[in-house]
Amino acid sequence: MNMYSSEPGVQVYTGAHMPDIIGKGGVKYKKFASVCLEAQHYPNSPNQENFPPVVLRPGGTYTQSTSYEFSVVK
Repeated sequence: MNMYSSEPGVQVYTGAHMPDIIGKGGVKYKKFASVCLEAQHYPNSPNQENFPPVVLRPGGTYTQSTSYEFSVVK
């Protein structure tokens, strides 16, 4: 999988603190059964001058683009 984004960073969530849940078809999912990749700016951007700016002024517009490319490795 490749991830392409206009954002400079990515946050990874692993489900480490999620309770066990029952999913479709009665399948039981436990901790770490999933992963989420969220494109975003760097968490400490407002306090770091060398990081990309993150301030959105009133009337401003925020847009971003993220796409995922899946392929099969043989």
